[in-house]
Amino acid sequence: MFTGIVEEVGVLLRREGGELAVGCGEGREGTGLGDSIAVNGVDLTVRRIDPDALLFDVMPETFRRSNLGELPAGSPLNLERSVRPTDRLSGHLVRGVVETVARLESLTPEGEAVIARYRVPGPYMRYVVEKGPVCVDGASLTVTDRDDDGFAVSLVQYTQQHTNLTRRSPGDSINLETDIVARYVEQLALSLLAGRGGV
Repeated sequence: MFTGIVEEVGVLLRREGGELAVGCGEGREGTGLGDSIAVNGVDLTVRRIDPDALLFDVMPETFRRSNLGELPAGSPLNLERSVRPTDRLSGHLVRGVVETVARLESLTPEGEAVIARYRVPGPYMRYVVEKGPVCVDGASLTVTDRDDDGFAVSLVQYTQQHTNLTRRSPGDSINLETDIVARYVEQLALSLLAGRGGV
């Protein structure tokens, strides 16, 4: 479990088959084998710790659902170590289970903020609500605007400086995790309606 507060921007050193090597500093501190690290919002398990990198095994399903399989070496990666019971929950509850890849449409300055707009495929927009939480490449953000095809968020200066979000270009893919509460509510409501329909 994570909070969506990015701790460090690491770098993709290499991808060989299902192995991912991520260069980082802070992400290695206090990290042990088997620990969970969110890499661009994807919950990955540490398999090996090198002097300058963490190594992970990535399943084919994870490559299909995320942008990790298409990023070239040298790409910046948002990193967050898993939350501890005593930590402050500054973002929102993030599972590290990426649901789909969305696309960056634009980055527009607005005062000291930057408005990032993303286009979202298929049915995922029904889980995105205005002023609700969303996780973009592992960063917990608040939706400022939405329509049927996508949403916008406002990136404050701290987020601009401490994540990879403003280092991206229009057309780039981003990992999206919607709010789990919305998905649970939908499933429970559909189950209740189906039960009533059978009475």
